Amino acid sequence: MYRSAARRLLPALCRHPSYRSANQASPLRFSAPIVYRAPFSAAAAPGNTQNHGQDHFDPSTSSSSSSSDEGQTARDTAGPKAHWQEEQARVLQASLRHAITLGWSDAAMIAGARDVGISPSIVGSFPKKEAALVEFFMDDCLQRLMDIIDKEDLSNIIPSHRVAKLVRIRVEMQAPHISKWPQALSIQARPLNVSTSFKQRAMLVDEIWHAAGDKATDIDWYLKRTILGGIYSTTELYMLTDNSQGYQETWAFLDEQVRQAFDLKKSVQEVIILLSSS
Repeated sequence: MYRSAARRLLPALCRHPSYRSANQASPLRFSAPIVYRAPFSAAAAPGNTQNHGQDHFDPSTSSSSSSSDEGQTARDTAGPKAHWQEEQARVLQASLRHAITLGWSDAAMIAGARDVGISPSIVGSFPKKEAALVEFFMDDCLQRLMDIIDKEDLSNIIPSHRVAKLVRIRVEMQAPHISKWPQALSIQARPLNVSTSFKQRAMLVDEIWHAAGDKATDIDWYLKRTILGGIYSTTELYMLTDNSQGYQETWAFLDEQVRQAFDLKKSVQEVIILLSSS
């Protein structure tokens, strides 16, 4: 629902003069804003010198006059990682491999900056430091999940199995970081980060339900996403204490949670039918 609406509305909204004048300093984005204070690399990236001094990412610059390009522009604008500045995104992407051993920390970000040949002083351009790294990881995982959904044919899988499959794929992305994931959860739970964390998880469960073929528009829409959010969070926590081979106990736990959720939905529907017929 969020995804399809964003694809249709974002390009037109970003091109509207009143939107640009009212939101010049705060363009639409999905996660916490990152302020680009100054270019930190030793040399400007090829092909990027003209945008080197911009303070924010401007979605309107990616719009196209052709209708075929507009669809792709909407997808790119609405993408989970669209708001990250290019150099910051490069640093954060490189930092993820260091977060496995160094944790979600400035040290991992400094190591990532050095990997891509950018001055470590760029870490100062991230207002929330380690929280930015966790948020980038969440955005990156969502983008990877969306790419998988677009490539795979899920039409021959029943909805409950689709949901379980996609939740498993997403949770498996955290496996390399499992020893440091409690730190990531504590960072997400900080008051300044809670709203972004909630938004990212809401986008995740909406994407999964969207892929499962959900078209609900009433109160059922909220109930489904609340239940799936609970399933995802409990599976995530279960994985932290799972010592089984290949996290088999975690996947068994996930399958059982999804089965119970769909059984509950079926029971509620049966009660409604009985009440309406009496």
